[in-house]
Amino acid sequence: QLQLVESGGGLVQPGGSLRLSCAASGFTLDYYAIGWFRQAPGKEREGVSCISSSGGSTNYADSVKGRFTISRDNAKNTVYLQMNSLKPEDTAVYYCAAVFTCSSWPPEVWGQGTLVTVSS
Repeated sequence: QLQLVESGGGLVQPGGSLRLSCAASGFTLDYYAIGWFRQAPGKEREGVSCISSSGGSTNYADSVKGRFTISRDNAKNTVYLQMNSLKPEDTAVYYCAAVFTCSSWPPEVWGQGTLVTVSS
């Protein structure tokens, strides 16, 4: 069974940091780009960041550029999203998804999501 499992979410104060992980099971991430998405209550899902299969190319939404960093460790079959300088508007459920390229849609596999809450 192909699965992506996110972890690392939680409650953090504004200005704080979290690192989300996206671990694959049942398949290898080597051949997939991985995207991070988020959905805040009452809002549509939005793309946050994406990393190519090799890790050589990344992109970010304007709202997180300079604060979030995506990376991958193919040996661990895991992709990370380091989130710094968090703001209340970053509160959302964060999902990772496996895509063939960062321009591909729809994803081949979705994770179940991890909740990030930024609040004092």
